[in-house]
Amino acid sequence: MNDAHLHLLVNHFPIIGTIFGLGILIAGIVFKNNSVKNTAFVLLMVSAVFGFVAMSTGEGAEELVEDMPSVGKKIIHEHEELAEKFILVLYVTGAFALLSLIANLKKHSKANLFTWITLLLTIVTAVLVKEVGTSGGEVRHTEIRANGGNTEIAAPETGGEHEED
Repeated sequence: MNDAHLHLLVNHFPIIGTIFGLGILIAGIVFKNNSVKNTAFVLLMVSAVFGFVAMSTGEGAEELVEDMPSVGKKIIHEHEELAEKFILVLYVTGAFALLSLIANLKKHSKANLFTWITLLLTIVTAVLVKEVGTSGGEVRHTEIRANGGNTEIAAPETGGEHEED
């Protein structure tokens, strides 16, 4: 198993974990349920851990694919730049999720404030995760690139018989 394989294995969890964490946290706030909020906090912390692993394997994955046809260093560089911004916000979100979890468990007077800060950070993280996920997908999936419709693809054959003139 190489870094590219590991990167592909773990990079989806920060994306899905952040999105699910956001939804679960909103549900916990709406229903005023600390157990649901705590579940969201744990999910956001786990997402940050998987984000660390994804970042740790990103450089090795880059080395393996950057010279492949239709990949190119520009697309990877854009993904890398977005990922570096995203991971910092994800780490802060994970740290606030930990703080919120501890405050909730200890019934601290600032628990509600920490929950709202975590929610705001999670919203920012979710916006960034969409961008970093899309740019990562564009590395190998040319069909989702902005210029995907402009790529040179041979027209499909009709498969039918041609009439003679």
